[in-house]
This record gives sequence, structure tokens and C-alpha cells, in this order.
Amino acid sequence: MVAISIIIIILAVLLGLVVLAQNPKGGGLAAGFTGAQQIGGVQRTADFMEKATWTLAIAIMALCLVSASLQNTTVVGDNLDAPIVLDENPNASSAIVPSDSMAVSAPQGN
Repeated sequence: MVAISIIIIILAVLLGLVVLAQNPKGGGLAAGFTGAQQIGGVQRTADFMEKATWTLAIAIMALCLVSASLQNTTVVGDNLDAPIVLDENPNASSAIVPSDSMAVSAPQGN
């Protein structure tokens, strides 16, 4: 479970770096390689960056779903589904009654 979380964090950082490396106007890293059509088997850097973005985003989404499905859903002491029972005849002894020492007396006149 922890390993999946660490992988998700690493992929999220990589996705952030890939997105930041892209130019919002379409240039990005591909601007320096406009004359070259193939660089090491990759047609264009912009295509590689777009594929990397989609791949990382899909991987993060899939790992989040896997992480959620593997999560332990049983919670000890979970009373959210327990019905609420109202006591119609409350115990008189459970009521808080002020003692004489706590009672406030009215001031006596002269």
C-alpha cells in the first residue's frame, strides 16, 4: 500500500516536470529541433512530450483506483450505521440536579 503511494507521488512529480517542460504555445523543447524530423526514433519532441503527459496521467489514475480498491474498509468501532435509540423514560437519577451548596439564594432585604 505504501509502495503504491510512493509510486503515485513519483509519477505526479514527473508529470509536473513534463508539463512544465512544454511551451504553452506549442514550442517547448520541440522548438530547438524544428529541422530534425527524427531524433533517436522519436518523430518529434512535442509528440513525445504529449504522449508522456497522457501516459503519466493515465498511470496515476490507474494507480489511484488500484490503491482505493486495496484499501482496508473495515473500521473498528464504526457506529455510523447503528440506529439511534431514544430513551422515552429517562432515569431520574441521571438528571443533573444542583445541590444546596450550589443553589443561588435571593438577596434578603434589610
